[in-house]
Amino acid sequence: MTTSNTLLKLRRFLESKTGKAIGDYNMIEDGDTVLVCVSGGKDSYTLLAMLMALQQRAPIKFRLIAMNLDQKQPGFPADILPRYFDSIGIEYRIVEADTYSLVKEKIPEGKTTCSLCSRLRRGIIYRTAKELGANKIALGHHRDDMVHTLFLNMLFGGKLKAMPPKLVTDDKAHVVIRPLAYCAEADIAKFARGMEFPIIPCNLCGSQDNLQRQKIREMMQDWDKKYPGRTEAVFTAMQNVVPSHLADNAFFDFRGLTLDTPVEEGDIAFDAPEMPISGVIPISQSA
Repeated sequence: MTTSNTLLKLRRFLESKTGKAIGDYNMIEDGDTVLVCVSGGKDSYTLLAMLMALQQRAPIKFRLIAMNLDQKQPGFPADILPRYFDSIGIEYRIVEADTYSLVKEKIPEGKTTCSLCSRLRRGIIYRTAKELGANKIALGHHRDDMVHTLFLNMLFGGKLKAMPPKLVTDDKAHVVIRPLAYCAEADIAKFARGMEFPIIPCNLCGSQDNLQRQKIREMMQDWDKKYPGRTEAVFTAMQNVVPSHLADNAFFDFRGLTLDTPVEEGDIAFDAPEMPISGVIPISQSA
């Protein structure tokens, strides 16, 4: 394909965003072996492209291993990813595990399969990382995914919790990183189309239109249409938490609050914020 100037600019923009997220959260260090999870979707293809590009310019040395989990979905084109990995010269591992049949057997028709499917995938990914000696596991979640998860947990789970850009696995064996944390889904989609990645749809969960996450996605799309910049604003808020103005005793000692307790902002936090007339939300330049 002929690479256009627009695509080159978009690539550089995404590489810059990815590099900044990696730097801000110290996601990759010298000597790391990073297992890059590639599902065959636009996000994971973009993740791999960004990490390979940054690997060439980084002042540190780190190893990349692409991994795909073949879940034995009916009609899954098992030849596509190995052929793609070979074409770009990346070290890779294809892991075959029939999680599709197991999920379909355990979950009643019409019910959400995401929870069980995620647990099964996670276990296989962790085991593979251990076998390959990878200390970091890179996932393709982007900024929109992180914001959607925040609302999903708030509205359906009663928790102020989202996807962190970096976390330690429960077994303390690996660090999971999300290098696309600063990248918008719309930009990733444009890049994937321009690069003509061989996209593989997920038939296991893609047909479940009633998923709560899809409802959140539609809500945010509607908000962004009416008030451009809403998703960016929410993500910026996730980076600017003020525990003294929430309600969790575990993060702020409300019971022990006295006149001498130092607090951030105090009662000025309740002053009406200055909103732009246009309705566009001001965005921090840090992300």
